[in-house]
Amino acid sequence: MNTQSDRMTREPGAPALPGAIGLCEPNVGGNEWAYVKECFDTGWVSSVGTFVDRFERELASRLGAGHAVAMGSGTAALHVALLVSGVGPDEEVILPTLTFIAPANAIRYVGAWPVFLDVDPEYWQLDPDQVAVFLREDCVRRDGVLINRHTGRRVTALMPVDILGHPCDHDRLRALAAEVGLRVVQDATESLGALYRGVPLGRQHPVACFSFNGNKLITTGGGGMLVTYDAALARRARYLATQAKDDPVEYVHGAIGFNYRLTNVQAAMGCAQLERLDEFVARKHAIAKRYGEAWRGIPGIQGMREAPWAASAFWMYTVLVDGAYGRSSRDLLRALGAEGIQARPLWETMHQSGPHRGSYARPCPVAEDLHRRALSLPCSTGLTDDDQSRVIAAVRSLAATPGQGR
Repeated sequence: MNTQSDRMTREPGAPALPGAIGLCEPNVGGNEWAYVKECFDTGWVSSVGTFVDRFERELASRLGAGHAVAMGSGTAALHVALLVSGVGPDEEVILPTLTFIAPANAIRYVGAWPVFLDVDPEYWQLDPDQVAVFLREDCVRRDGVLINRHTGRRVTALMPVDILGHPCDHDRLRALAAEVGLRVVQDATESLGALYRGVPLGRQHPVACFSFNGNKLITTGGGGMLVTYDAALARRARYLATQAKDDPVEYVHGAIGFNYRLTNVQAAMGCAQLERLDEFVARKHAIAKRYGEAWRGIPGIQGMREAPWAASAFWMYTVLVDGAYGRSSRDLLRALGAEGIQARPLWETMHQSGPHRGSYARPCPVAEDLHRRALSLPCSTGLTDDDQSRVIAAVRSLAATPGQGR
């Protein structure tokens, strides 16, 4: 039989046990029920309805983007974004090795191959310097085509992934992509509410994607959104996401399409959640600020940093656990679990992921070190001050350094 500690460490995405502190739980307390009930009362529960249109319109307006297309998941949005951007079989797409597996999988869905590069040590995002080195040292031009000289495959796109709520350095990445003619698909699935140089994420490149999974800043239970300022690209994305119907009466289809559309019920929940976005971002900032102040007195615990050109959404608050703490990040994970506090490490680096063997990668020492040291702590927008105090006290008491107990 599993103990509470086992469950807290092995199922970090599951709801917390009674009395336990969850990692990053949804905050549902606005107009969700009223809007969802309207769907039930009217019978509009599937992938068409007024809430789908409204959610698309309101998110696009909120971001300052021209168009938004609701999808059944963030991964679906990434898949379609790659298709409408023209990425095809046996091409390569650059992305960071430190990311959830979804963007790498989406690249494989279109028959292309990921190229995994390292992240920067300060903000943990795709390192523009490493992109520049890859383009300069690992690529050659043949008949005007950029070729990875190690694999012989054409390099056609760049996918910056804004991880943990913090933006990449998009100006530098855009400039590098423009120099060699790469298309850019922005994976902002973890970072709704963040700003890059004062501009909401989602407007830095021709197409961007967001996720509304249960642990995201706003949630529809499961869902995603593709946003773009290109009307033709938005039309194509919507077409592909609705089974590529040319004649819905005669069931004529003009392409291989997908059943990727968000339901009206989910969109209703999304509309209610979006109404609280500012509140949620403000709460994330308050949680991050308090954690950051607390770590000043605990050797070996380093909090997330925020670039001077960024306003992070602090989606998943993450610390680095160093030798001075006296425990490894995984030791701390288990110890917190025993005290009913849910935590989790970052993802396995993609260049070390079994399903993506065969993809090209440069050395990624920074990402490997971050994977070893990083631990995400409770940061739900509904986290109470008392519960945050409990987390801080536990991290302090569990330290194995002189003067810190144990």
